[in-house]
Amino acid sequence: MVGTIKPEDSRPRERVLSTPKIASIWHACGEAEAFGKIVKLLLLSGARRMEVCGMRWSEIDIESGVWRLPPERTENKRAHTLPLALMAMEIVESIPRIVGRDNLFGERSYLGFTQWGAKRELDARLAGQVAERTLHDLRRTCATGMADIGVQRHIIEEILGHTSGHKSGVAGIYNRSVYEREVRAALALWADHVRTLVEDGERKVLPYAPPAAS
Repeated sequence: MVGTIKPEDSRPRERVLSTPKIASIWHACGEAEAFGKIVKLLLLSGARRMEVCGMRWSEIDIESGVWRLPPERTENKRAHTLPLALMAMEIVESIPRIVGRDNLFGERSYLGFTQWGAKRELDARLAGQVAERTLHDLRRTCATGMADIGVQRHIIEEILGHTSGHKSGVAGIYNRSVYEREVRAALALWADHVRTLVEDGERKVLPYAPPAAS
């Protein structure tokens, strides 16, 4: 556009967190802080920042461990259903409910969590361990990590809520599957992988086998 200043670097971000950095961030998040729980949920689910920050109790089926995002809360304006692994559900269930409030995070804003000073505090605790990062790095790390342990590309795209990949064009018109069993299995495998990283400090790649058709 005429008269505008070109950004110094408009390349897409490519950062993926290494195994030691995943463990460092996880441990720095602690157990009690709301922002720390948001960071962990971002890593485990691959969801977008505002989707997790605005998470609502009415969107979550506690019994089945399913998170149903309505169209108005997704970037592509399409409803998105995401099974939550046991590790993610443990975090959700640890969050105290506020009477009369649907949001899991925050105390007043309808957007949910808005206290972004918490990120600066987390960054300060990680100084010398993890260089400057964005919350979107967690989404990219989740996607790349699942690919590294054998999850198929179309399952990862389904988890991320992407419609421009395997479901673009004619393929998306005819293939309406949401791969529910495969998505649940993939997220459970990724959660187990993350648990191994943060508990043992070692990277253990487990074979991924999609659920057999019934």
